[in-house]
Amino acid sequence: MSELRKTYEGGVFFLTLTVVGWMDVFTRPLYVNEIVKSLQFCQQKKGLELYAYVIMTNHLHLIARRTEGELSEVLRDFKSFTAKQLLNLLLTNPQESRKDWMEMVFRYHGATTQQNDRYAFWQKTNHPIELTSPSVILQKIEYIHQNPVRAGFVQEPHEWQWSSANPQSPVKVLAF
Repeated sequence: MSELRKTYEGGVFFLTLTVVGWMDVFTRPLYVNEIVKSLQFCQQKKGLELYAYVIMTNHLHLIARRTEGELSEVLRDFKSFTAKQLLNLLLTNPQESRKDWMEMVFRYHGATTQQNDRYAFWQKTNHPIELTSPSVILQKIEYIHQNPVRAGFVQEPHEWQWSSANPQSPVKVLAF
């Protein structure tokens, strides 16, 4: 297993996408559903192949690849689109009690990043780790599926709704 700064066509990668400041954004179904819709769109229209995933309160893990084109391009588009959508949802949601605080954090992180003109939602890096053997892939799938168990949200991985460990998960994954 070697850590790369970039992905490449056909490679299988373990990825972590994290909200700036590790803010617990994905505690409300409205926001999680936006991630789900965007993942599904990327699967259907952008060639994203998912093998495992979990959406936690402030980050998501993926095992993914793209056989035609760079995975990093899909991730860039996914992060850009979801950042805009989620910021709009968060900042216009009348039921969002954390709105002012969250806006302040997003603005702070946006001011410290050259790529953003006003707000930053996602941390810049996806921490791609190339997965080169079946045993490492299985280890990372286990890590992903155990994430909500380790966090104390559920007793068993299949109980977490926003995970490929759950048979009723709204995001479908490919088998290895």
